[in-house]
Amino acid sequence: MDLGATPIGIFDSGYGGLTVMRSIVDRLPQYDYVYFGDNARTPYGNRSFETVYEFTRESVFHLFDMGCELVILACNTASAKALRTIQQQDLPRMASGKRVLGVIRPTTELIGQLTHSGQVGVLATNGTVNSASYVIEAGRFFPHVEVHQQACPMWVPLVENNELDGAGTEYFVQRSVEQLMEQDPRIDAIILGCTHYPLLEPVIRRFLPPHIHLLSQGPVVAERLDDYLERHPDMAGRCSKTGKRTFFTTDDPASFNRHATIFFGESVASHHFSL
Repeated sequence: MDLGATPIGIFDSGYGGLTVMRSIVDRLPQYDYVYFGDNARTPYGNRSFETVYEFTRESVFHLFDMGCELVILACNTASAKALRTIQQQDLPRMASGKRVLGVIRPTTELIGQLTHSGQVGVLATNGTVNSASYVIEAGRFFPHVEVHQQACPMWVPLVENNELDGAGTEYFVQRSVEQLMEQDPRIDAIILGCTHYPLLEPVIRRFLPPHIHLLSQGPVVAERLDDYLERHPDMAGRCSKTGKRTFFTTDDPASFNRHATIFFGESVASHHFSL
């Protein structure tokens, strides 16, 4: 399906990538965007590296078929388990002129500049924690920084059910935050390593000392994308600029539209796409 333009593609296994898209659209509203959510096969977090790679690669190449020259993996699991293979193996062989960027590296590059103690935390899904991607990336850029991870398995269901506050939400958020801080009370910078989690940020902050930096991925990725397009004017020139936003889901569009409003902050009208 060719959209007749060259939009910037944004991919996620479900809804969370819409928080990243929101930040990108706010910062760079002039570009065209197409969002692709593989909701029919979500969640990715409990799947193997091989399965996540296959699903992500398939979705990325469908975005290429839609005319996208540049694709953002707005999904921590896809960035952790598939990005490097796609960049190093698939693009050189099959799409050498196209680019795929992720969300983990930009966030990790920044977190090392925010910590004074050298102790940072990551709140993430089981899949992202088990991949150790943040530990590996931080080790590349900041060998002196120690990364402490805490899986928060209940947070995604809370957000997707629009339970963004209340006693139950506070209980699960407080428990995970305290488990992270118990690993090292010197932690002074924390990455929200799932694109659902920014919607819980007001609750998360209730259980953290005010001096701790809490880093959401959306604004970071948007800033880095802006910088990338400034440094690559050839790519920026290839991306169409009419301010159009198109949404696709592999599941039911009506259900996607209802949930998408929570993450994107405005109503959307999506289209079904079968892989």
